[in-house]
This record gives sequence, C-alpha cells and structure tokens, in this order.
Amino acid sequence: MSKQKQLSIIGWREWIVLPSLGVTAIKAKIDTGARSSAIHAFHVETFWKDEKHWVRFQMHPFQRNTSKIITAEAEILDEREVRNSGGHAEKRIAILTTVELHGQQWPIELTLTNRDVMGFRMLLGRAAVREHFLVHPGKSYLLSHKPTDLGLYEHENDDELDSD
Repeated sequence: MSKQKQLSIIGWREWIVLPSLGVTAIKAKIDTGARSSAIHAFHVETFWKDEKHWVRFQMHPFQRNTSKIITAEAEILDEREVRNSGGHAEKRIAILTTVELHGQQWPIELTLTNRDVMGFRMLLGRAAVREHFLVHPGKSYLLSHKPTDLGLYEHENDDELDSD
C-alpha cells in the first residue's frame, strides 16, 4: 500500500513569490477553472540570447499601483493560443518559472498577457497547484499573509476590488 502525499489547503487568493523573475510578493487568484497560469505583462519584447528565444517584459506586481515596475527576462517555452475569461482565443508567450508558496518551490508554466482590467495581476491555474495544494474556494490567505513592508497599497481593504 503506497502512502499518499498529504496536501495543504490554500485559499482562493494567496501571496506568492516568483524568485526567478525578481517578484518578492504578488497576490495571486487561485483559479481552478483556468488550466494555465498568467501574469500581467507589458512592454513585451522577444530577443535571441545564446541561440535561444527569450522574452523581456515589465510587470506591475501590485494591484491598483503602477509605481512599482519589475523588468524580467526568461527563455520562451512556446507561444500558444489561450482562451481568456471571455472565451476569446489569444496568442500568448509561455515561459517556465519557479513559484514559491508556504516554503515550497516548484516549476510552473506562465503565460504573459495584459491583465490591466482584471482584479489580479497573477492567476495561478489548476495545472500549477495540482499535486501541491487543495483549494478552499471560500477562504483567503490560508498559507500566506500580506507582506507588511510593502507600503504600496492605496486601499487597506483588499476585498474592495478583488474580482476577476
């Protein structure tokens, strides 16, 4: 008889880290209805480095705050068609990066898209959380806390504009 891995329970939104992209804190919506994960990206440009196709992009990691800009580079995994929340197909660049939550790190595929009008800058899809966590749809921040040293939010109540 084999032992099954005991999975921790996360809420429908959690604070995560993307260490290889230089993101020390970003609030992610955990969306089991979405297969893939996505992050808000702008000024996206592709280039060649060491005979491999790379992408450079910028992101605003904090909701309702455009003063903090992070520039990141990653090797392109592929370009794929993804259906957005409105059901429309959109061509997106996909990268492989590392996500960290509750002391665990693992690789995820992440697509780059403009999420300006969305409530969350980051969407963590079911492929990213599968085999790592169970999701409680009625709870938030079960395994993470808002970083207290950011001082970047205009609104103290995160529930105000958290819709997607």
